[in-house]
Order: sequence, then C-alpha cells, then structure tokens
Amino acid sequence: MTTPFGHIAGTPGPPRWSGGSDRLRFASRKDVQYGHAMQDLSSVQSVHRQPSLVVRLRRSVPPAIEPVVKSLAKNKIAARAYRAILRRTQNPLEVYFRANQGRLIHKWIHYFDIYDRHFSPYRGRKVNIVEFGVSQGGSLQMWRDYFGPRATITGVDVDPRCAKLTDKGVNVVIGDQEDRKFLNDLADRVGEIDIVIDDGGHTMGQQIATFEELWPRVRDGGIFLVEDLHTSYWPKYGGGYKRSGTFIEYAKNLIDQQHAWHSRDSESFKVDYYTRSIRSMHIYDSIIVFDKGQVSKPVHKKTGKPSF
Repeated sequence: MTTPFGHIAGTPGPPRWSGGSDRLRFASRKDVQYGHAMQDLSSVQSVHRQPSLVVRLRRSVPPAIEPVVKSLAKNKIAARAYRAILRRTQNPLEVYFRANQGRLIHKWIHYFDIYDRHFSPYRGRKVNIVEFGVSQGGSLQMWRDYFGPRATITGVDVDPRCAKLTDKGVNVVIGDQEDRKFLNDLADRVGEIDIVIDDGGHTMGQQIATFEELWPRVRDGGIFLVEDLHTSYWPKYGGGYKRSGTFIEYAKNLIDQQHAWHSRDSESFKVDYYTRSIRSMHIYDSIIVFDKGQVSKPVHKKTGKPSF
C-alpha cells in the first residue's frame, strides 16, 4: 500500500521516495493545506477525537513505518490528510479490513480489489444488498461502512445465533439457502435486489439453488457475485475437477448460453432466459461476477471502403 509517506511492504502500489534516498516522503504542504486530500476533511474525524486510529495503524504496518505512525499522534493535520488520502487512493474495503477492530471478518485478500471494482459504482446510493453467510457479522459491518447509510443490507445464515447480529440498516434472516421455497420467500420479503453476495455454505447445491432462484430477482444493472468457488474442486463440498454438478461446471454451461445466439443446433442449444439476461461474466480466482441486464440478439455491420 502506498501512503503519503511511501510504500508499506506486502501491499500493492509503487513507493514514493524523495530524491532517490531511503527516507519516506510526506505530501507537500500545498497538498496538505489545499490539495484534494483536504476536500474530504469535513467527514474525517481528527486523531484527537479518534485516538484508536494510531493504534490501528501501528498494528497494520511493519516496524519500518512506526516512526511515521507515531508522528501522526503529534500532528493532527497530517493525520487527517493521511486518512483523507487513504480514502481517495486506496481500496477502502482493504483499508477497513486491515484496521478492523469490530466483528470478525475472514476474507481472501485478493477479493477486495474484485469487490471494489464491481461495487464502487453503488457506493452512497440507495441499494438493496443481500449477503449469504453472516458468520460473525463482520462483513455486514464492512458493507455498511462501504456502501453508506442509504444501503439496505440483508444477511442470510442458517445459524440461528446470527439473528442477534442485526444493526441499523442491517437485517438478518435465518434459513437454508438450498431450500428453494425459503429463497423465494426471502426474495418476496426483500424486493428487487441490486447486489447478491453468495458467501454462504459453499456447497454445490446451495450455490446453484441460490443463483437459480435469486437471479430473476436481481434488477437490470444489478450484480450477482459468487465467491469461494474453489470448493468446486473440494470433495467435501461436492466438488471435484471437472466433476458434473459443481458450480464451476454449471458456470461453463452459462458461458455457452451467452453464445446461444450463434447456435447452429436449434434443438439442443437454444436462446433462453440466461442468454437474454446475463450481460457479462467476470471470472476470477474463486469468484464469478454476473452482470444483469437485457441482452438483444447481436448484429454486425460494415463501414468504410474495401482494400482488396
């Protein structure tokens, strides 16, 4: 992670060095007083009001950066500018995760860039989000912080203990995500969905049932994200390499359906609902992101003059 003081080892981003020396450089006085970082200071509390900031930073950076972190305790303007710059230049989800002192969150680190790439357009908007897999409730808090107070977030888990993890703007529903009746009742209850995050039980039946029942309930322009898809290769979850019935193999069939417009076999390979509603599929290690929208039959044309 690149901060105003330089590069923190083990995180993405180039270091910012001063004149080729090994000293870490802070932003210029102009940056601090007048730059973009200060535009957000009205929403950033000072270190004086947030004494835990320094503690959180010290726990999340290597010893080489500790002198800089200590200096934040003595320089409120620098600390506020640092926090504003972090919010503008770093992945806010990973920043939240690494400084988290709230409920437990367990994530693969490379997920944060994927989340932010697809979810950032929804920040600050009135959005309806459903997350399967409440666990300890930490991710619900993270999403609340990330999407903002206009978001409505529903967590779903089979563990009845999770029912007590409700919060302002966050509701928790108890049920089995492989139970299709439960899923339909849930969809009726929450209404049209903007974002589904499937981080539930990770079994093949759960993932496929959840996608099939809730994909029609996602509004056009919405997102359906399924994560921890490495379980498609783990027998414990019903997975196995190229094993029929895994979510990975299921998704491969959906790729076929995206291309059904070009079928030459009108009997066994036809345009269907998925052909007309999956605008795109983004494949990552252990995650697939589906974009929802109306898809029409593709057309091609020619312009310009022939060369031969």
